[in-house]
Amino acid sequence: MLTRIHSAKCIGIEAVDVTVETNVDRGIGIHLVGMADTAVKESLLRVVTAMSSLGYKVPGKKIVINLAPADLRKSGSGYDLPIAAGIISSASDMALPFLDDYVIMGELSLDGGVRYIPGALLYAEFARAKGLKGVILPYDCASEACAIEGIEIFGVRTLTEVMSVLSGDIDVGSLKMETIGPIQGDNPKGVDKDWDIPDFADIVGQRGAKRALEIAAAWGHNIMMVGSPGSGKSTLAKALAGILPPMTKDEALVTSKIYSVCGKGSDMGVGLCVRPFRAPHHSTSVAALIGGGSGDNVLPGEVSLAHNGVLFLDEFAQLPRTVIESLRGPLEDRSVVVSRLKAKVKFPASFMLVAASNPCPCGYYGEGDRCKCSPSRREEYLSRLSGPIMDRIDLQVFVRRVQSVNIDEKSRESSAVVADRVRAARRIQVERFSGEGIYTNSEMNLRHLAKYCRLDEGTASALRHLMDSRGLSMRAYYRIVRLARTIADLGGEKCISEKHILEAAGYRFLDSLT
Repeated sequence: MLTRIHSAKCIGIEAVDVTVETNVDRGIGIHLVGMADTAVKESLLRVVTAMSSLGYKVPGKKIVINLAPADLRKSGSGYDLPIAAGIISSASDMALPFLDDYVIMGELSLDGGVRYIPGALLYAEFARAKGLKGVILPYDCASEACAIEGIEIFGVRTLTEVMSVLSGDIDVGSLKMETIGPIQGDNPKGVDKDWDIPDFADIVGQRGAKRALEIAAAWGHNIMMVGSPGSGKSTLAKALAGILPPMTKDEALVTSKIYSVCGKGSDMGVGLCVRPFRAPHHSTSVAALIGGGSGDNVLPGEVSLAHNGVLFLDEFAQLPRTVIESLRGPLEDRSVVVSRLKAKVKFPASFMLVAASNPCPCGYYGEGDRCKCSPSRREEYLSRLSGPIMDRIDLQVFVRRVQSVNIDEKSRESSAVVADRVRAARRIQVERFSGEGIYTNSEMNLRHLAKYCRLDEGTASALRHLMDSRGLSMRAYYRIVRLARTIADLGGEKCISEKHILEAAGYRFLDSLT
């Protein structure tokens, strides 16, 4: 008897169709075909042992299992469950009226239990797109799939529960998960922030840096803070998370899919609305930052895990040159293509880069006579940051050590007040780009710049003078215009004026040093 079961495979942040075909006929042996890797081939012994543990009879006949299409490489242990269900269906007289209604994925343990697998959210989205009734997933990851509305989601703990769902058992209602869609709001239930977010009001001084962070938050501009040790760069970077608005429904879904595919979905709660804040160590590798893996098992890196959020790179100038230069593509394209011998996968990577660095090897340049570095050493230190990288960083801020006279400063705005201005500026941008396929000033291409960032003759002349006197590239030119548009939005002004251009250009003090 031939049985077909819906399954899937994750490629990037999308799932593609895989059909598990099982046939039991005269002969002996169990045969698995369909370009399966070692992990899938090993599943046969797990499946047979799990079935025996739960009392399901393994037929003493020839069992052929085909994972179609045959030209698509299958990997991972998630095919255990559909293979087991296929064998039981083909070898028994059990009535399974709902066998063709669900995508089934999950790993089996030897006692018949069902283990966690990555990609639950992707499988649920695939089932809805395919027009199926729902998905049957391990209980430990089924909560991730609850972000997808309009389908049934069953979280199962054993193979027996899977067969109960497929047979239409009236007692399976307790296995059905409630679909709630992506969480929205500032403090979603089930999503914990694993870092303490400082409030702007608690940070003494640093008005210039706070202003730069507000501009960056007003929509996705990259920022670099340069300053001596203890000047507050890391604290300011963490405080940025407190003025960012929650993600929209569409943003939350895409970001949740990235976390789901690399097995981090359950750690983030059901859905995700708090913008990611990723802070990898300064010894991180290119593969960890950009993404990598072995064979065709390609996983997203930190730039993708920070999608729609913040990527904080401390000690930026001390990162290996290859790591720094690997950011060129993601910063420009807002996506990254990870190529391996057997796979080429594209991941979204639209993040806000927040970089922090000391100004010199000893770290104390600009702090009186504490710096002992020669001019050539300071120049060599910052020259690690190439021109193309600095071109892509819109705001460059020098963070000075707080003076004692500022410690008792009273008039400090809270993060909530700053966040209100950021939200207002973002609303302006959303309305401006309605129907354009973009949402932010930082995403504007040349056509958008010509349409929404027209400069009067005086303002254009001032910008041309700055470009010639500083030797700025055309990329830096357009980034200044985008940044000036955001500064104008924060002030509620419709037109870009010379003061906006001058402030935006003032945030590029490192261009002459790199």
